[in-house]
Amino acid sequence: MPKQAENEDSVIVAGVKVTRKSRAELTDHVVQTTLDATAHAPRLLFDLNGHAVGLCRSDPRYAESLVKADVVHVDSEPLVMVSRVLTTTPVRGRSATTDLFYDFAEGFQANGISCYFLGATDAVIEECVARMTFLYPQLIIAGYRNGYFDEAALPGVVADINATKADVLWVGLGKPKEQLTSLEIRDHFEGRWIITCGGCFDFAAGHYQRAPLFLQKIGLEWLHRMVLRPRQLFWRYLTTNPVALYIALRQTRNVNAPKRRA
Repeated sequence: MPKQAENEDSVIVAGVKVTRKSRAELTDHVVQTTLDATAHAPRLLFDLNGHAVGLCRSDPRYAESLVKADVVHVDSEPLVMVSRVLTTTPVRGRSATTDLFYDFAEGFQANGISCYFLGATDAVIEECVARMTFLYPQLIIAGYRNGYFDEAALPGVVADINATKADVLWVGLGKPKEQLTSLEIRDHFEGRWIITCGGCFDFAAGHYQRAPLFLQKIGLEWLHRMVLRPRQLFWRYLTTNPVALYIALRQTRNVNAPKRRA
């Protein structure tokens, strides 16, 4: 994509360059670029939410991974709201990874695009595959495996993935591991897209529940998650949400606008 066109469809949110595309536009983009016969290196699709914004400040390697991604989408209603208030080129809507997982599955099924699932436990990933196969009978799930392996095993894991000829690799290892691992995999993966998806496999397997739609729309899905999983999420949200909001208010702007001091 030409630089000018790329900038016109991007905006800086919390200091990170993100796509303005809607869920439907993002789905179409991933499907069409996967089908494009023109050879290209695998592309990286990462997400930005409050946790990610906080990690950018505390983990330089993670922050750099977002810079190296081909597309970063906003998975946070509060960040979408900030872009609407502080820019003239706001994000067109939240693209929750848990929604994109199903949007993409539908698009992949319709176009014969194959995918591989990497992450979660054996039990969770097997249940996820079973449920996705039930929902999308024609979806080509080329393979899957759990997310428990050490760095020394990564070359073998990638070789196994490549042997399946998967077009798209879903990586659900949690932040920041999934982004850093995806960067390592990119130079060796023979497919078209590597997409990080956090806990999507658990959601798809039925282990986690989405917040009611009204909570999603007002930016409080995090509160629903925290109530359901307080031991895992209470401290994270308590420490990252205020920091993320501060950074978002200070570092959200149009792409070509001058930077503000942090």
